[in-house]
Amino acid sequence: MLDNLREFLAHWGIIAISLWFTSFIFHGISFSNKKSLFISALLLGLANAVIRPIVIILTIPLTLITFGFFLLVINALMMLLVSALVPGFRISGFWTAFFASIVVTLISIFVGMVIFPPQDSLFNIPTQEGVMV
Repeated sequence: MLDNLREFLAHWGIIAISLWFTSFIFHGISFSNKKSLFISALLLGLANAVIRPIVIILTIPLTLITFGFFLLVINALMMLLVSALVPGFRISGFWTAFFASIVVTLISIFVGMVIFPPQDSLFNIPTQEGVMV
């Protein structure tokens, strides 16, 4: 159970770092204090885990027609939803949320790969025990 808690806290921190860094890139995103940043990160993680899959299922035809690009719109809508719910978290508009969601995703993937390195890598060469390579 302690491992699950550590993983949850690590992912929460990754989202918080991604949001914080994105607020420096986009002037249309701001946090009034650290509390709003951490609450936004928590709610964004929950929205992506609970609400986003439901919305994706409901919009499968639109996603197929747009070759998956509508998923970017769904990501932006999740950010706008969180900004509407959290006092102190402000996003200036849809396009800011659209491009910020892309940046948040990229930063989260990069930081996540540093913290949780993949177990199977293309660069790992399996060796037999007792055989020198």
